[in-house]
Amino acid sequence: MGKDFSSALRPAIVMTVLFAALLGIAYPLAMTGLGQAIFPSQANGSLVRDAQGKVVGSTVVGQAFTGDRYFQTRPSAAGKGYDGLSSSGSNLGPASQALVDRVKADVAKRRGEGISGPLPADLVTASGSGLDPDLSPASALAQAPRIARVRGVAVEQVRNLVAKLSEGSVLGEEHVNVLALNQALGALPRTAAADTPTR
Repeated sequence: MGKDFSSALRPAIVMTVLFAALLGIAYPLAMTGLGQAIFPSQANGSLVRDAQGKVVGSTVVGQAFTGDRYFQTRPSAAGKGYDGLSSSGSNLGPASQALVDRVKADVAKRRGEGISGPLPADLVTASGSGLDPDLSPASALAQAPRIARVRGVAVEQVRNLVAKLSEGSVLGEEHVNVLALNQALGALPRTAAADTPTR
């Protein structure tokens, strides 16, 4: 019986070691190498660097911008907001009073920033992941007068920047990356037109 057991055990051990090496080492290394060779930027997190080469974010993971000088992101339910370790939506349904109260607070905040008229939905609602890096062009344009006023640039320059950086999608709606917008703001020249009130 012992001989039968050892003869049955040997192939099991060999197969375990073989598949551990194949699926635990060889396959991950091959996929990593292939990703680095074909899509190096995406494989490394689609990182964005500033002019000095310092990493300032990612094109695919949102981050919170709260200053009046910047385009602000949509609300986030991920942890305390844009927490990559707590990526999720709020899981609150349309009948939830907590959701209603949060949206009312976000609407009041946007009105306090001077945004009038109908508010684009993504300015007051969170995404499913809580880490959405993009806004709709309408949400970015709604913030243009505030940014132009604070930065001392013409509002048309900010609007043109939004139009320039807006991207379409085969399956989704047009969007604009918030980090790309905020990086490009620094290059806008101050103009005499910026001293006039903006609508």
